Order: sequence, then structure tokens, then C-alpha cells
Amino acid sequence: MILTTTNAVEGRTIRTYHGIVFGEVITGINMFKDIGAGLRNIFGGRSQGYEEELQRAREEALDEMSRRAEALGAEAVVGVDVDYEILGADNGMLMVSVSGTAVTLN
Repeated sequence: MILTTTNAVEGRTIRTYHGIVFGEVITGINMFKDIGAGLRNIFGGRSQGYEEELQRAREEALDEMSRRAEALGAEAVVGVDVDYEILGADNGMLMVSVSGTAVTLN
């Protein structure tokens, strides 16, 4: 499955539009990662635990969107957009949502 943020795939033409597809992941950040991130907030530095969780959630959302596009008979998803949200002020839930247009190429 080709995934691209552009509206076309270079060297290919879009034959069929199958519609908009989505992938969503909502994940919690555990207490230990929160503690580590809090210490890094005080002393400086990057939070590896948060970064790994964010990367995993993004990959899962992209995989879900790809499966939905494939179920429609698509070969690619163009115009991919990735959004991140924190759900609730104190509950540590992260939402990653991706969307794009499923297409078949020539």
C-alpha cells in the first residue's frame, strides 16, 4: 500500500477514487512513563517513553487506515493527514487519527 501526503503518486495516474479512509488509535500512557516525562520536564531532555508510545500509535493508525483502504480495493492512499490529540486534561490518553483518500492507480 502506497501512503503519501501528496495528492498524487509521482509517475502514476489515479484511475478510481474509493473515498476517504480513516485510522484511529487511542492509547494510555502508563504511570511510569509519566514519572519519567515529569523528571525530564524538570531537568530537560527528551522523553523516550512518550516518543516510543507516539510512534507506536502513529504506526498502528496508519496500518488501520491501510487495511480499510485495501478492503475497498485501493492500491494507495493520497493526501494523508496525521492528527494528534490529548483526551482529557488529567487522564493521559493520546489519540492519533489519520485520514486520506483511497485510490486505484494506473
